[in-house]
Amino acid sequence: MSPGARIQLLSPRLANQIAAGEVVERPASVAKELLENSLDSGARRIEVDVEQGGVKLLRVRDDGSGIAAEDLPLALARHATSKIRDLEDLERVASMGFRGEALASISSVSRLTLTSRTADAEQAWQVETEGRDMQPRVQPAAHPVGTSVEVRDLFFNTPARRKFLRSEKTEFDHLQEVVKRLALARFDVAFHLRHNGKSILSLHEAADGASQARRVAAVCGAAFLEQALPIEVERNGLRLWGWVGLPTFSRSQADLQYFYVNGRCVRDKLVAHAVRQAYRDVLYNGRHPTFVLFLELDPALVDVNVHPTKHEVRFRDSRMVHDFLYGTLHRALGEVRPEDQLAAPPAVAEIVRPTGIAAGEFGPQGEIGLAASVLETAPAADAPAWRGSHAAGYQAPRPAASALPLGETAGVYREYFAPLAESAAPAPLPDGQGDVPPLGYALAQLKGIYILAENRHGLVLVDMHAAHERITYERLKLAMASEGLSGQPLLVPESLAVSEREADCAEEHADWFRRLGFELQRLGPETLAIRQIPALLKQAEANRLVQDVLADLMEYGTSDRIQAHLNELLATMACHGSVRANRRLTIPEMNALLRDMERTERSGQCNHGRPTWTQLGMDDLDKLFLRGR
Repeated sequence: MSPGARIQLLSPRLANQIAAGEVVERPASVAKELLENSLDSGARRIEVDVEQGGVKLLRVRDDGSGIAAEDLPLALARHATSKIRDLEDLERVASMGFRGEALASISSVSRLTLTSRTADAEQAWQVETEGRDMQPRVQPAAHPVGTSVEVRDLFFNTPARRKFLRSEKTEFDHLQEVVKRLALARFDVAFHLRHNGKSILSLHEAADGASQARRVAAVCGAAFLEQALPIEVERNGLRLWGWVGLPTFSRSQADLQYFYVNGRCVRDKLVAHAVRQAYRDVLYNGRHPTFVLFLELDPALVDVNVHPTKHEVRFRDSRMVHDFLYGTLHRALGEVRPEDQLAAPPAVAEIVRPTGIAAGEFGPQGEIGLAASVLETAPAADAPAWRGSHAAGYQAPRPAASALPLGETAGVYREYFAPLAESAAPAPLPDGQGDVPPLGYALAQLKGIYILAENRHGLVLVDMHAAHERITYERLKLAMASEGLSGQPLLVPESLAVSEREADCAEEHADWFRRLGFELQRLGPETLAIRQIPALLKQAEANRLVQDVLADLMEYGTSDRIQAHLNELLATMACHGSVRANRRLTIPEMNALLRDMERTERSGQCNHGRPTWTQLGMDDLDKLFLRGR
């Protein structure tokens, strides 16, 4: 504050322009606020007309409930809203907008015209205002039931803001993204977007699953839908549904990620961490997953009034939400088998997903608890899931692989193919092709690296080392889950200086640390002693690992760092314990590997996230040889 300056109230114009700086960054921000108002009014059809990226003109027209004539001037006033009345309403916000600042902020930096008519009104009324004088003018107008908001010459009176706008194309791309986000949030509403008179998006109401899938394809691209897995799980008052992209359909940027909380598109740190954790074991380094996901929960359990733009939320029980998201996605990705990837676009199909323990109900122990539950439900190793005339060529993997001590498991897999016959001729596919397994039957081996197989769709190519590495890795994880983690006492306990909150956190999670092979003792208000660490991680820096885990526990209520370190170790063991490149396999050996791939979780990717197999259908092969042209 300047020396000697007196405190005074800001003028309404200046207050609105300050608020506009929080809410109105660019034309896309205006579109977001106007579209949310239209949705809150009960609109079933929304038309958006844009000129010059939204800077010259942005018009949003809906068929909602409209605004009464006497309320029109008030609609442009600050902190005036029909959506909340008291604190209880604010604690259970179900509407998209509720702060009552948007129209006032927009009108302070543009020339705004609002025309509306309610169902019981004889005619429509229109209110106009310009940023310079802020005095609304009301007059009769012609308009059907609903509302139109026309925003012209954005930032005409704030040139400093206008010069920060980007090119017309860039601004329109941002605006179009806003329309896409809301179109995915509300399948029951039709959206039409035009730019400079040209139709860009025309999305009709999507009432059933097939039409919803078509809208997802229109917004995210048909390729996403073909490579997406449908999800629907409900537990403990939380419901998650939508589509998650297969790990092989990843992106170089996080530009195809839509997450909604009670219909509101958000970008939340906790959500991002849970999704990243679920994809950790199957995504190639530096790649980003794709998803369109909807989380539904009691509005009282989430605070949406965290940020002026409402892009962030705060969950009352963040730990429960994190574990639910991670568990559900981790389980769904683990359930993907080759037959799922070879089926017709799965997003259109009605797929019932498991709930409860089968859906991944577990806490901070993450994969350890999950893998243990898998051990209980895994099919017997001597009972292959498929049957047919080729069964004689298959010998199931040894059941001991998940029961042997961890140190011996890798050795078992070095001899994985030993009991198999040394030679066999490839057999033809059955005439009916009804009982052909998803990855088909081996034909040959190429350069000691790839397996060539024939299935009902055409040719399958398999990277045998990558595939066997994943199989071995998953078996090692199951073996570790069945044994638990043994601890390695330190000859000299390590002292660790922490904050008092971190020490409290360590005490609170003492049992969890103990199950993972750690033993921590509190020596003082801000001092811990590390007396034991997991035997598998005896080479790790104990101090750094414990500090990182405590930081995660305090921020997310869970940590996957220990599991990540263990997984790195197991992945290394799996790599050394897998069949090497240039190893010549017989036909039965190749078939054994194909059958195991069909039964193993995440077998579509190796431990580093690279694909283990690919399909070349007959159409693909015909195109290569120009057949039928």
